[in-house]
Amino acid sequence: MPDHDRVRNHRYLRMFGRRLHDPNLWHLNRRSVSGAFGSGLFLAFVPVPFQMILATGAAILLRINLPLSVALVWITNPITIPPMFYFAYLVGNWTLGTPPQATVFVMSMQWCGHSLNGIWRPLLLGSFICGTVSGLTGYVAMRLFWRWSIVKQWKERRSNASKGIPLQ
Repeated sequence: MPDHDRVRNHRYLRMFGRRLHDPNLWHLNRRSVSGAFGSGLFLAFVPVPFQMILATGAAILLRINLPLSVALVWITNPITIPPMFYFAYLVGNWTLGTPPQATVFVMSMQWCGHSLNGIWRPLLLGSFICGTVSGLTGYVAMRLFWRWSIVKQWKERRSNASKGIPLQ
């Protein structure tokens, strides 16, 4: 976990002010961790820069674990962005019932301006669908994992108690 003071004084996070002092943003519990997984994975599919600021805002608004929520948006990084957003684009095309446009990618602002005009609808829809599915999956999976680990601990305690091993 990063140092709280360092995060609170970060130049891009100062805009959140005293809201960063909420202890719920720093606790690791079932609600905060599963919420962070849900929001972080959803926001990882939002095709905008500065997803970390969105994740911070969502964590503050939802009162979930802030560092985990911010860390999860880094699933989208320079290596994973092309396949993730291309998949989201294909999902959007499939949902809209339109064929994907065949274009040659060129890393330039001119290409982005020209090509985004034709792909923004399926890209945004596909990103929303993929983000929702991944966010819900992460949320539910983390809730189930947390429950499984607690039940496992209870069973170990009962087993140890029946063997005469003192509780720790």
